[in-house]
Amino acid sequence: MLSAEETALLPSDADVAFYREHGWYVSEKLLTDAEVDLLTAASERYYASGPDRALPHHPQTLAYWRQAHGDVQRHNDYIAYESADIGRVLSKPLIGAVAARLAGAAVIRMFQSTLIYKPAVADEPSNIVPWHFDKHYWVTCTSTEMLTAFIPFHDCHAVNGTLVAVDGSHRWQELPHDDSVHRHFADRDAAELEALLECNAQHNGCEVRKMVLDIPKGHMSFHHCMLYHGSGANLSETPRRAISLHLQPGDNRWQASYDANGNLRTYNHDTLVKRAPQGAPDYADPEFCPVLWPQR
Repeated sequence: MLSAEETALLPSDADVAFYREHGWYVSEKLLTDAEVDLLTAASERYYASGPDRALPHHPQTLAYWRQAHGDVQRHNDYIAYESADIGRVLSKPLIGAVAARLAGAAVIRMFQSTLIYKPAVADEPSNIVPWHFDKHYWVTCTSTEMLTAFIPFHDCHAVNGTLVAVDGSHRWQELPHDDSVHRHFADRDAAELEALLECNAQHNGCEVRKMVLDIPKGHMSFHHCMLYHGSGANLSETPRRAISLHLQPGDNRWQASYDANGNLRTYNHDTLVKRAPQGAPDYADPEFCPVLWPQR
């Protein structure tokens, strides 16, 4: 399924060991310049004209920037579903093959895809993404090996607010938390999250090692679902454009999760995907969670 040139771009055994120890990995050049430029052009069409295929409905907690929201950081979930060109690029088998190597999975499915735009406004508060890890928001998932590919549309460095990873934090034992921890990081105080990060590090006898990930155009970073990460302000003169592509191993399934009051927690998929035979949300629904590797 991969050419010899593509196979040479897969993570080596040493790369996989690095990912397992550190929780993050910056890939080789997986997308051509033409493919990245197509992502940029497709995102501009999306912002100007709307989706090629609209969601059947908008879940309550959907991240969905509209022009009326102004010049803030833009997040638009389900971009692979709503934009045909973006969906095609994100379905490139090489991306799924890299994720499969890192996760030790035979099958990789898409879980979520979010288009992100950080305006070139240095003091825009929404440009700061506080510390969090993705599994906090995926409590309805059985897999602990989910991962995210961060795909910038250009060279991405500290000056334009690239991803910052807390090295090795995916191996920390989590402290018990109340249900407030499951609130989205955008709805929480950054200082509170900084204190929580330090507390968890001390509990594990570790230092907080913040790694700024330099990602050239066409390359992407992958991080483990338990890795603390965030990003800083865009201090450059141009927007920072990217996609967060969340990925799930083939054995991931929906599971029931309840808050302290006994209420069933939900993810946005739960009102969109079809139902599995037992009636649970089907996280293998090909419309929303297509198989990326191996492609048939």
